[in-house]
Amino acid sequence: MEQLSQLQPHDSRTYFMLPQAPEEAGYYVYGTPAGGKFQYAHPSMMTVLLWVEREWSAIDSRKFGVGNISKADGPKNEHASHRDGLQVDVRAVRKDGLHLPVTWHDHEYDQEATGKLIDIFFSHPLVTKVLFNDTRAHPRVMMWPHHDNHFHVEVR
Repeated sequence: MEQLSQLQPHDSRTYFMLPQAPEEAGYYVYGTPAGGKFQYAHPSMMTVLLWVEREWSAIDSRKFGVGNISKADGPKNEHASHRDGLQVDVRAVRKDGLHLPVTWHDHEYDQEATGKLIDIFFSHPLVTKVLFNDTRAHPRVMMWPHHDNHFHVEVR
C-alpha cells in the first residue's frame, strides 16, 4: 500500500484519483477544478470506469471524457451529488473525436456512439442509473436538468 500511495494520489477515505493521463487509455479527463482535484473515486466507481474504458477501447478509437467524480476527502461541493465517489459525469461522444464538450443538439454529436458508450456502462452490474437529456441515445436514460452535453452515471 505504501508504494501505491506514492504512485497514485489518494485521500483520507483511501479513494484514489482517476489516473490523469494514461497513454493508451480509452478516456481523457476534464472537470473543475482541473488536475484531478474532483476525480477521487470509490473503489466501485474506479472498477466500473476502468472496465468501461477497456470495453470502449475494443470498439472505438475515440476517447471518452471523464469529468467530475468527487473531491478529495469528500467535502460538500456545489453538486447535490458527487460527494461519495459513486457518481461520474461523462461527455457525450463527438463525431470528430475532439476532447471538447458537445451537446446532443450539435452537428458534431454522435448519438450512435454515445448510445453504445451508455450501453457499455449499463452492461456493468454496478451501474444503477444514467441521466442524460437525449433519451433517444439509449432507452434507459432519464432526463435531468443541465445534462445536454454530458451524462451522469451512478453506481451502487
